[in-house]
Amino acid sequence: MQLLFIADPLDHFKTYKDTTFSMMREAAARGHTLLACEPRHVMWARGGVVSARMQAFTLTGDAKDWYRTDGAAQQRPLKEVDAVLMRKDPPFDSEYFYATHLLEQAEREGARVFNAPRALRDHPEKLAILEFPDLIGPTLVTRDAADIRAFHAEHRDIILKPLDGMGGMGIFRVREDGLNLGSITETLNKFGAQTVMVQRFLPEIAQGDKRILLIGGEPVPFSLARIPQGSEVRGNLAAGGKGVALPLSARDREIAETLGPVLAARGLLLVGLDVIGDCLTEINVTSPTGFQEITQQTGFDVARRFVDALEAALGA
Repeated sequence: MQLLFIADPLDHFKTYKDTTFSMMREAAARGHTLLACEPRHVMWARGGVVSARMQAFTLTGDAKDWYRTDGAAQQRPLKEVDAVLMRKDPPFDSEYFYATHLLEQAEREGARVFNAPRALRDHPEKLAILEFPDLIGPTLVTRDAADIRAFHAEHRDIILKPLDGMGGMGIFRVREDGLNLGSITETLNKFGAQTVMVQRFLPEIAQGDKRILLIGGEPVPFSLARIPQGSEVRGNLAAGGKGVALPLSARDREIAETLGPVLAARGLLLVGLDVIGDCLTEINVTSPTGFQEITQQTGFDVARRFVDALEAALGA
C-alpha cells in the first residue's frame, strides 16, 4: 500500500523515540510505500480535488541519515494513496483546524484518513474528557477569575493549564496558601479573554502520569507512566519526566475498555489516554506517542499492533 504521513519535516524527527518513525519502520518492513508531506503542502482548488506535494522516501537503517528521498516530490490527489495518516504534532491551532477541513473534503472525495478529521476536531485533547465526568476528578473549565478562586477555596490544591498546551507547557500548581493564584490566573486567562482548565491536584502524580494507548479501540497492555523528577510537578517527558512502562492496572483497563469502543466508532484509530491515579485527565488524538518507550521496555511491539489495525481498517 501507499501510506502518506502528514507530519512535521522529516529532518526534525528524533528517530530514537519518535512514534511516527516507528510506524514508518513497521510499514516499510511489510513492503508498504512511504510518502510524506507537511500540512502546508495540502491544497484544494475549484474544479479539482484535495491534493498534496508528496515526497516518496525510503528508510536507510542509519541512525543519523535515516531516510533518502526517491525522486522529486509530486503533486497528487490524496484519494490516490491507500491511507493518509495525520501525524502533525500539536498545538491544535487555526492552521491545524483548517487542515482538518481540507482532509475532510479529501474523505468526501474517497481518501481514507486516520485519525478521522472530524473526530480530531470534535475531541480537543483537554476538553474531550468532559463527556466522561464519571471517569475524571474535580474539574473546572472557565475564563472567569472568580470561578477559579472559588474552585481553589473548595479544593485547596489545584492545577491550572491552558487548553492549547502540549508537553506540560503552561501548567501551574497552586497549593493551599493560594500563593500567586491571581497572577497565574491572569497569565493563563489573559484577563478573562481565554478559557483555562482547573483540576484538583492528584497526589498520585508521584507514581506517574500514565499514557494508555488505544489502537482500534483496544488497549495496549502496558501504559507509559511519565514520572516527575526532582521538584517538578509535571510528568511530561518534554518537561523532564521519566518514562516507565507498567502493566495496566484494573482501573486503567476499566477506563480503556469504557472509552475504546466509543472512540474507535468515531474514527479514532489511535488514542492516548492520560490517567493519574484512578482519574482520566486527557484524551490525546492528534499524534499520541509512547510506542518506542513501551516496546523497548516490555518487548510488546506497539507499532506492529498499530499497522495490523491500520491494515484491518483498510481491508488489506
